[in-house]
Amino acid sequence: MISLKPKLAKLFAKNVRKSILRWSNKPLETQQKVFRKLIKDANNTMFGKDHDFKCINSYNDFVKRVPIRDYEDLKPYVDKVVAGEENILWKGKPLYFAKTSGTTSGAKYIPLTKESMPTHVEAARNAILMYIAETGKSKFVDGKMIFLQGSPILEESNGIQLGRLSGIVAHYVPKYLQKNRMPSFETNCIEDWEAKVDAIVEETLPKNMTIISGIPSWVQMYFEKIQEKTGQKVGEVFKNFNLFIFGGVNYEPYRSKFENLIGRKVDSIELYPASEGFFAFQDSQNEKGMLLQLNSGIFYEFIEANTFFDDNPKRLMISDVKVGVNYVMIISTNAGLWAYNIGDTVEFTSTKPYRVIVSGRIKHFISAFGEHVIGKEVEQSLKEAIESSLVSVSEFTVAPQINPESGLPFHEWFIEFEKEPQDILSLAERIDASLQEQNSYYYDLIAGKVLQPLKITTVRKNGFQDYMKSIGKLGGQNKIPRLSNDRKIADAIYHQKLTK
Repeated sequence: MISLKPKLAKLFAKNVRKSILRWSNKPLETQQKVFRKLIKDANNTMFGKDHDFKCINSYNDFVKRVPIRDYEDLKPYVDKVVAGEENILWKGKPLYFAKTSGTTSGAKYIPLTKESMPTHVEAARNAILMYIAETGKSKFVDGKMIFLQGSPILEESNGIQLGRLSGIVAHYVPKYLQKNRMPSFETNCIEDWEAKVDAIVEETLPKNMTIISGIPSWVQMYFEKIQEKTGQKVGEVFKNFNLFIFGGVNYEPYRSKFENLIGRKVDSIELYPASEGFFAFQDSQNEKGMLLQLNSGIFYEFIEANTFFDDNPKRLMISDVKVGVNYVMIISTNAGLWAYNIGDTVEFTSTKPYRVIVSGRIKHFISAFGEHVIGKEVEQSLKEAIESSLVSVSEFTVAPQINPESGLPFHEWFIEFEKEPQDILSLAERIDASLQEQNSYYYDLIAGKVLQPLKITTVRKNGFQDYMKSIGKLGGQNKIPRLSNDRKIADAIYHQKLTK
């Protein structure tokens, strides 16, 4: 019997694409509309009254009244919402709190409201529909789809449910996808990540898997277990698997490893979801970057990253950004986050339409010597260094070595290889040359004999997994920072004897 679902998916995709083009072709008008509605809807909240929202008639008024905040700054308001008070950051109470692990504030509680929640689900759906509209491929909708995610079990406090974002979103999978979705609810509820992946392998092996999605590092564990169990490439086990959906980290460092595990190339879609909002998704297989979601109840501001820690950095609207500049992204949302610094840095790859790549974290950088090295630069350097070689990398992180036993300070790269290079010193030289080419500050420090070229320390197989397990962050949305300005991770790797 011929299924109607692929045909219906194509029709649906065509209509959704038209809708997306309408707002993406009018970006400034779209953002102004979002801005006005946010201010109007939050007029009578405690935050709105404290910041005189009734007198905000323009973006300049907003900038004067609402300073940039991170979670710590917003916490006094969030604490009131957590305590069950209404009309604090947004009208009424939120439906959920996405509970995340904060570095300075312990657990962070990010509100999700009845206005914001649908945008998370809609954006993920639209990413797949835009892929169908562009490529014409839709047969995969008849197969099974998997998303490696956190537990959907939720707690409740003062009438508000709380859990991990991916677990909350699991409750919103459309009915027409429920039969296709894997793993089962019971398997998704397993807390121990390794046991969960084992159970997912058992559940999915006999199935016709067509879409697999999740953070690359954890999908990699799933693929490795499938290969161990079957002795076959993932693409042989799942012959109709042709679409990988990912978010959270850059896929490029994993690409060669994945293609080896799968045994062939598959299409991929990149997403940019966070507890604070679903910000962007890859809308084209032929264009670089992800389409910024300007019509999802989020008003965006941007600050040039190299000025962010100045006393009064200039805040920019979408109309003022330029391609190729590293910006800190600031958001105001219909979940009640106002001029909120999510900590991410982005670069625009296009302004017609507005597409971004995630370049790193404003707190994840190395500038122990004034070099201002960011995540995008280390990922690009590694990618260029291993291109056209048999070298394959499973995971890596970078830290400064300020007090070496001898010689000048240097950047220490901790790399777990799938396939090791024959000449590790030559690989280090290639990475270093690429980094010097991208970052003039780093070049000057090397040329001026302030730093010596980087050094590679090899991490044993599964060393990074063991590190994440040791700090209670194995699986889910957790990931290794690409670089740190201190040696907290580096020292733990040495202390736990994770190097070769």
